[in-house]
Amino acid sequence: MPHATYTPADFHRNPLMFYYEVTLACDLVCKHCRASAQEDADPGELTTGQSMALIDHVATFPRRPMLVFTGGDPLKRADLCDLIRHAVASGLEVALTPSATPLATAEAFERVLTAGVRRLGISLDGADAATHDAVRGWEGSFQRTLGMLADARRLGMAVQVNTTITRRNFHQIDAIAELLAGQGIAMWSAFFLVPVGRGVEEERITPAEYEVAFERLWHHARRQPYGVKTTEAPHYRRYVLQHGGDPLAGPGGEKDSAARRGHRAPLGVTDGRGVMFVNHKGEIYPAGFLPLCCGRFPNDSVVDVYQNHPTFRALQDPDQLKGNCGRCEYRHICGGSRARAYAVTGDPLASEPDCVYQPGQGPLVKPQA
Repeated sequence: MPHATYTPADFHRNPLMFYYEVTLACDLVCKHCRASAQEDADPGELTTGQSMALIDHVATFPRRPMLVFTGGDPLKRADLCDLIRHAVASGLEVALTPSATPLATAEAFERVLTAGVRRLGISLDGADAATHDAVRGWEGSFQRTLGMLADARRLGMAVQVNTTITRRNFHQIDAIAELLAGQGIAMWSAFFLVPVGRGVEEERITPAEYEVAFERLWHHARRQPYGVKTTEAPHYRRYVLQHGGDPLAGPGGEKDSAARRGHRAPLGVTDGRGVMFVNHKGEIYPAGFLPLCCGRFPNDSVVDVYQNHPTFRALQDPDQLKGNCGRCEYRHICGGSRARAYAVTGDPLASEPDCVYQPGQGPLVKPQA
């Protein structure tokens, strides 16, 4: 598994996670959609042959990353199973992030499982139908999501549930955590809103409320049967360390099966630093939430871009960060959301705008070896 062998020494050589947006097409109209997805596929999306060539190229990284087929809704792409089989044959571990639509059936999950997918990312943005469906733009999405979780559980597929925290559901963190306790999931990832795509219309929580959210997430990380992590909020790692915890610990606080199952990434992974994203047209970005185009496949090599493009090189060096992030003693294990810094300030190296911590407020607490 890529997580099991990936270390900070790999940050400059190859990503841990490689996201390929196979299509922009999706039948949902989610309020926070990064991609501003649309009903029909973009005529400029990579063909089957071009997609397979991209997959072959991803497999040439010194250490193969996990390949995540995302969208839009990857289930809208007719050749999806062909791409999955090709990736698996290339030696890549494959995950999939299907949308909660009528396409996400048990039969569809069986097809992708047979093709080689072992992990699913499924979004749940509320503890009840009213909240979730309002975010997803489709009445019935909440029930379809619960059905997807049940189907994945029956098929023995590992699942990460993704919840985007906004003003709409901030008050439901505990309720969502309890709802997920009986779903047999491996990981809950709390995404914190980055104002890109349709997400510019949504309201972020305040920096002080992040600390409240972190406290609740850390509470559940020590009590629930699944792991807990954050996306676009690496300062959660700082919070956990400050409060005597280990951000890499499994449920109950120990470095246990959650790490061995390959669901844990080393501290310091963030946009462009352990992460890479290619959109449906082959455009290469440091992350899906960070729209700084650094090349285009097949004209540009994703390996070369990751290792040598000035934007990636800057993002991979926490000592180039500015403001509080540049002075912060936690910059090498946190580094702030580079995507949010760019969305708010126009500078991907600027200080994380949604962090209350002031450098030097307390002694640096390092993770246990």
